[in-house]
Amino acid sequence: MKILPIIYDKADSGIEEKQKFKQVCKDVFAYAAEREESKMKNYSKYTKQYFLPPVRCMDWAEKDSIEKAPIWCSVDLRDGNQSLIEPMSLEQKVEFFKLLLKVGFKEIEVGFPAASDTEYTFLRTLIDNNLIPDDVTIQVLTQAREHIIRKTFDAIKGAKNVIVHVYNSTSVAQREQVFRKDKAEILKIAVDGAKLLKQLTDEAEAKYRFEYSPESFSGTEPEYALEVCNAVLGVWKPTADRKAIINIPTTVENAMPHVFAQQAEYISKNLLYRENVVLSLHPHNDRGCAVATAEMGVLAGADRVEGTLFGNGERTGNADIVTIAMNLYSQGVDPQLDFTCMPEICEKYTSFTQMQVSPRQPYGGSLVFAAFSGSHQDAIAKGMQWRKEHKMPHWNVPYLPIDPADVGREYQTDVIRINSQSGKGGVGFILQENYGLNLPAKFKEAMGYAAKGVSDRTHKELKPAEVYRVFVEEFIENRKIFDVPETHFRQLEGGGIAASVTVSCKGKTALAEAEGNGRLDAVTNALKAYFKVDFTLTTYEQHAMSEKSDSKALSFVGLEKDGKSYWGAGVDEDIIQSSIHALVSALNHYLSR
Repeated sequence: MKILPIIYDKADSGIEEKQKFKQVCKDVFAYAAEREESKMKNYSKYTKQYFLPPVRCMDWAEKDSIEKAPIWCSVDLRDGNQSLIEPMSLEQKVEFFKLLLKVGFKEIEVGFPAASDTEYTFLRTLIDNNLIPDDVTIQVLTQAREHIIRKTFDAIKGAKNVIVHVYNSTSVAQREQVFRKDKAEILKIAVDGAKLLKQLTDEAEAKYRFEYSPESFSGTEPEYALEVCNAVLGVWKPTADRKAIINIPTTVENAMPHVFAQQAEYISKNLLYRENVVLSLHPHNDRGCAVATAEMGVLAGADRVEGTLFGNGERTGNADIVTIAMNLYSQGVDPQLDFTCMPEICEKYTSFTQMQVSPRQPYGGSLVFAAFSGSHQDAIAKGMQWRKEHKMPHWNVPYLPIDPADVGREYQTDVIRINSQSGKGGVGFILQENYGLNLPAKFKEAMGYAAKGVSDRTHKELKPAEVYRVFVEEFIENRKIFDVPETHFRQLEGGGIAASVTVSCKGKTALAEAEGNGRLDAVTNALKAYFKVDFTLTTYEQHAMSEKSDSKALSFVGLEKDGKSYWGAGVDEDIIQSSIHALVSALNHYLSR
């Protein structure tokens, strides 16, 4: 607003400029008016499609954590598979099943056997080849339609532990638009399906367990969904040794997680036979909240979660069991699943599904523990050092929610990553962890700038070996101006050392001599005289490169001239020679400035 009078003053000199000014004003106000109008003008056609329970259900909000892992059921082979552009082959599904067993799933939904011959064949392959361990329960999905239920029962013959999962849609939209039936008619579909499951199980003299889902629960009135679920339970009459599963899915996620938590708590508190019912959740991710929905649903009383690895599934996917389980792990709760080989899981998942694990996928992505930022790297390096010094029993390292090593990630390649954004802490950490180089604090800064410079010029990340190469080339092998191929020392009678230093510079060799209170001091004075330059030796540190008796010495020398520092490093079996090498490198940096 303050700019307008100024523009007007400048425009006051002529008619043409005034007209330009008026046009500018029109454009500004037109732009402002356009900004006030929504670009997505159709937002008003949307409204809330969920229903809150008839009573307030907020006990879940008083809890701050989940105390134990829920029962997990993988639906990768059914829900995940049916969402793929190219569904998995029989061989891929068998291998994926084995992967799920390795992760530790005890309940696995293996498919919709009545949907296709491939699904039916896969189930029979598992059963006929005895690929299902005795402690694992397979789950099969069926609509509440008689011919589909009967074919499903044909498919599971011979299986030891089976959950038959029957469903029908109950939402307002499905009742009115798809089935065009009233509440009583929809309830009858569910009850008839429940009765047929019980009848066929009795005829097979089996002990199959039953699961019922009011599909599209998220768009169903909670009190009506409860009525349908209780009617189904009234048929099954679950017992302590043969519990039924009531599964409430957010088939299309349409509300914030706290709304679902209230709905889940209402169902949990009002189910018949509650002590003999496993309340299960099946969240989808349409709003991007499936993990939060699952966690809040467990707080609200749910006992079980159905989901997939990395959230694969229809549309935006299912709840990501990897994330939910690892969230528990990060809070000190045993997730009852094994993700210690996360890189292998990611690789196989990608191979089987042709889906990608996002580099930023929680816990599983290739970059989720990576720190490129210099400040982050410094904090992580210091945090790791703090853990060592204080023998910390619990994990609390800045920027790392869990120890990356717990899921098979390597610090050297997956955590501290060096590029043009990195700093001294990360570079120092890489060299110490990979090569045992404990750089002086001030030297780290110079090394950090050197590595950043290489990354910036090459436009790429530097691997640990490349970082080490920068260290060697910049600070050990730096002989751009001169070298010292030979030095000789003589002890002076009155104390001190005399040094004879052979200097090789620009193709010529000369001898420089000087005295000092020690060997390094004498060499320093000789080089000062030769190059007619004065500087201050500010830092000299050295340590062994390994703990072996024949290990080489690593020295660091810093010199200061005109308020600036120049660094060098040297390696030799002799400590004095390693320090001279470091001095030569540092002085080369100054002379080639």
